[in-house]
Amino acid sequence: MKKAKFRKGNLPEKTCLACGRPFAWRKKWERDWDNVRYCSDRCRKKR
Repeated sequence: MKKAKFRKGNLPEKTCLACGRPFAWRKKWERDWDNVRYCSDRCRKKR
């Protein structure tokens, strides 16, 4: 199965559960994107 390649103009987005801001996919979240819920450590700690 081939992995989808992400280009800067075609990055998936999610909405942060803490602040409600949209945030885009990052390389460091590649393996864990399905579990990412917050845009930053600050929002994750705020919950």
